[in-house]
Amino acid sequence: MLIQENYSLKRLNTFHINASAKYFVEVNSIDEIKEVLLDKTFINTPKLILGGGSNLLFTKDYNGIVIKNNLKGINLISEDENYYFVKAGAGEVWHNLVLHCINNNYAGLENLSLIPGNVGASPMQNIGAYGVEIKDCFYELEAFHINDKTIRTFNNADCKFGYRESIFKHELKNQYIITSVTFKLNKKPTYNISYGAIEKELELMGIKELNIQAISKAVCTIRNSKLPNPDEIGNAGSFFKNPEINKSNFDPLKKEFPNIVGYDLENGNVKLAAGWLIEQCGWKGKTFGDVGVHKNQALVLVNYADANGSELFDLSEKIMASVKEKFGVELEREVNII
Repeated sequence: MLIQENYSLKRLNTFHINASAKYFVEVNSIDEIKEVLLDKTFINTPKLILGGGSNLLFTKDYNGIVIKNNLKGINLISEDENYYFVKAGAGEVWHNLVLHCINNNYAGLENLSLIPGNVGASPMQNIGAYGVEIKDCFYELEAFHINDKTIRTFNNADCKFGYRESIFKHELKNQYIITSVTFKLNKKPTYNISYGAIEKELELMGIKELNIQAISKAVCTIRNSKLPNPDEIGNAGSFFKNPEINKSNFDPLKKEFPNIVGYDLENGNVKLAAGWLIEQCGWKGKTFGDVGVHKNQALVLVNYADANGSELFDLSEKIMASVKEKFGVELEREVNII
């Protein structure tokens, strides 16, 4: 285990921001996590746990220790009449886990294909796409308490999942290092193809008999057509959450803007499409030096070359202000700002 100083994080964040960490270390086991946290040099040093670097924006250098979580392994740990229970190390690439499950006919993650990032971040963000969220197939996770140096197991209820939310972004923020996640996956698939363009894409593919392999392929095709590849253009996927407003506030908006996109929720609120709001404000496809809003998806902010994080943050501020002014709706960032 090698602790390095003044380490560039450019290749470790999908925005490709050239920030550096005062200290940097990669951990490959729980014992190595303990070793770092027990090192007296870092007792009072700020700590940032880094996975795939796909949901954060560095606006400055990190004056602490960045701990890169590389815990690996994907294992079928048990099964019953209806479910497979698959445990994955937090450092596994998310899409690799999805492919592993699809290849073994473990159903439930196919709609979440090609989401960037690592397994450990999936419950923190309650990642979701095309009508499915992690909470729908999550069983439990194990996490290492940074101060107590103990391992705790969290079940679904413990995590307090919400829309792109969990307890790890609020009450327990910066207190735990997730080491593994266990998923409860179906032996008898329940297909979810009503959201977005999945059904249309399956028709174009000529699929006669529905299966999880076909759904995954359709999702990958759609994502590749709409979203830039982070390996080619710096981005973190959706930068903003889809805002949720009260029905009483939505009705006047619908009268003023008949084409506004909104989805009724079980709690009586309406979820708006943030991308539509941003596009109506004229941001889609706009570039400002090295930063901009992607031409195919207004939710995606991009670093075209060598932008710094502050430039992207400032752009997001301007977008949020314009949406607030035009629609009276406050956008919230999905990306974590460092």
